[in-house]
Amino acid sequence: MRARPRVSPTGSSGSDHSPQDDLPYSTCWTAPVNDPLIDVRRLTRRFPGGAGLAPTDLHVAAGEIHAIVGLNGAGKTTLMRLILGMLRPDAGSITINGRQLGASDAPWGQVGHLLDAPLAYPELDCRANLTVAARLHGVPQADIPAKVDNAITALNLGQFEQTLTRRLSAGNRQRLGLAAALVHDPDVIILDEPTNALDPRGVILLRQLLLTRAEHGAGVLVSSHHLDEVARIANRITVINCGRSIGSLSPHAIDLERTFFAMVHDDRDDQ
Repeated sequence: MRARPRVSPTGSSGSDHSPQDDLPYSTCWTAPVNDPLIDVRRLTRRFPGGAGLAPTDLHVAAGEIHAIVGLNGAGKTTLMRLILGMLRPDAGSITINGRQLGASDAPWGQVGHLLDAPLAYPELDCRANLTVAARLHGVPQADIPAKVDNAITALNLGQFEQTLTRRLSAGNRQRLGLAAALVHDPDVIILDEPTNALDPRGVILLRQLLLTRAEHGAGVLVSSHHLDEVARIANRITVINCGRSIGSLSPHAIDLERTFFAMVHDDRDDQ
């Protein structure tokens, strides 16, 4: 596999990184990338009791893996649900691949996602579930068998392709959910805690798959509790705390976990 290019905040790529990459974290605003595949501006959602998402900006460029990290309840899943149209924002805008969320031509056929539990029909086998997923994402009928074959190979599901979903282990159900999210080769990939239930081999398969998709121009937004894992693949890491974006971590930081908790602690002191 060739080296993955780093994507700068201006959208350019190269093997060099700026001096700021050597800093453990930054709380400054990051300029939007040129023509991002995901463009979130001042996105806001309020829930009763004060929880929710404060005005948030987030951008994911083509060829970029952008990770969001935070403690449980920080707002990561809420942000992803808003981007995917599963929740209605109170304010702000969301643009995916140049099209405004809510438009009649919103490009959902170009988006692959996995949030919460994998969505699959328990009485269908893996191949049938992936065939359904490909159809729902608008893959032409003639292309479906090859797309399904590719997804099965990528997630190492060959020995389970005729196994009913309800008989799969939790880890293999997660692999199936990931395969269903990616079967149509989406331009935009949004995954919430995608390594949940995966064994080490599954984690490596997913890592290689996301790096390959980014190399081919996809924009990837991924959330995780595993800082060391996202540091292996992410171009940028945004920290979410109490419904707010509080800064960014450098994937090159020596002690990423300590830096993360320092950011969260400092943020709580400021509230």
